[in-house]
Amino acid sequence: MKPKMELFSKKNALFFLVAIAKAFISFSWGSSSFNVNVIENQPLYLPSKDGKIDYEFMENLITELEAQRITELEAYLSVAGLKDTKLSLQEKEAVRDFDKLNWEKFNLEALFGKSTRGKRLKSADRIPGKLPFVTAGEADEGVSDFISNQVHIFSKNTTTIDMFGSAKYRNYEYGGDDHVAVVHTEKLPMKAAIFVTAAIHKSSHKGQFDYGRNFYAKDADNLDIMLPINNGQPDYKKMEIIISAIQKLVIKDVVLYADKKIEATREVASKTTK
Repeated sequence: MKPKMELFSKKNALFFLVAIAKAFISFSWGSSSFNVNVIENQPLYLPSKDGKIDYEFMENLITELEAQRITELEAYLSVAGLKDTKLSLQEKEAVRDFDKLNWEKFNLEALFGKSTRGKRLKSADRIPGKLPFVTAGEADEGVSDFISNQVHIFSKNTTTIDMFGSAKYRNYEYGGDDHVAVVHTEKLPMKAAIFVTAAIHKSSHKGQFDYGRNFYAKDADNLDIMLPINNGQPDYKKMEIIISAIQKLVIKDVVLYADKKIEATREVASKTTK
């Protein structure tokens, strides 16, 4: 679709996208025939002023919403301690010398004890609540529901491995179904546990597990992972530093984007006030 109106801007386009999505929400696979003719004849509900589309209102609303979200993002970055993206000397050295690390193979059960398994809880039996319930899958990090059922609650700072061998770090308490194995990394520092989760995923998610052959807790107990070492033992301190450095490098562009958007919003607000 190409706009015919001269006042059409990027922010107006964002408003239109929401209106269009709302108009076509009833369409789904197999339910209706969706084609160009349907699009051309679909009415949209838009704000108006004096009988005409109110482009100024749409522009201002999207600007306000964008400013609100960016402010929320900045607040989150500050509370989560992610505003500081400057690498420390240790972090710089960790990134620089990563290829020089000494690695060793370790068995998961030997490191963290036996993995445990959740129990099946059918969708129809789930009672709405606040406890995340983890199942197999990538959507929403495998959290399929929030429940209040009496289930075993797994500790935060642990790692789940689903039936396909996909490992994920959990920084919150949760329940899990029988397609989820839990590796008890809770005694590790958080960033070291994140590193271990990445090592587990690299070993368990190679395509060897699928619907025909599921990953179970016993598979976690037999799993070997590669970790950096110091004096023959896992170097968890080094793992922490590496994850801290990666976190800063990844979040840097987000922080710069937020700062740039906030400054632009302030300039617009200042001009509007004047």
